[in-house]
Amino acid sequence: MAGAAADAEKLRMAIESAAQGNPSAQNNLAFRYEHGYGVVQDQAEALRLYTLAAEQGDASAQHNLGRCYFTGNGVAHDEKKAARLFRKAAKQGIAHEQLNLGNCFLEGRGVAQDEEEAVKLYRQAAEQGFAFAQNALGYCYTDGIGGLAQNDEEAARLYRQAAEQGFADGQFCLGNCFKNWRRRGAG
Repeated sequence: MAGAAADAEKLRMAIESAAQGNPSAQNNLAFRYEHGYGVVQDQAEALRLYTLAAEQGDASAQHNLGRCYFTGNGVAHDEKKAARLFRKAAKQGIAHEQLNLGNCFLEGRGVAQDEEEAVKLYRQAAEQGFAFAQNALGYCYTDGIGGLAQNDEEAARLYRQAAEQGFADGQFCLGNCFKNWRRRGAG
């Protein structure tokens, strides 16, 4: 099978698997409906499937449903619901969700602002090698956020880890560290 026939067969199998309650298939099919990939775009069906999968503990679905609530994509904007969903996925050790939940705590979006909790979550994700989180934790060290002592060397170490993964923000922040050290005569 090639081309359109193969795609149609994959879609048929995904629909069948989702109907049988497979949370991964429900999440993947929901993503197709949300974005109109191979199906007519249908936000209501996407949300229904995301919800089914998220309720079964699928971390990707919890992320996707949380993203919809956080941005108001197809549902009423609700940062509290989004943060609850991010928390469920973060508890499963998903680095991206630890970062998302950390951002919620840092900014007080959907949860009470708590910089120390944000740092804790960033650290958990950074220890998994997640460049976005390494950069976020570096930022916390740069500015002494969340009970951390301001520490340029630790910030630079974290920015370097992110930069070495090709993360542009990490490269930018590391460059700023070097520029600032030269200005102070420490580099």
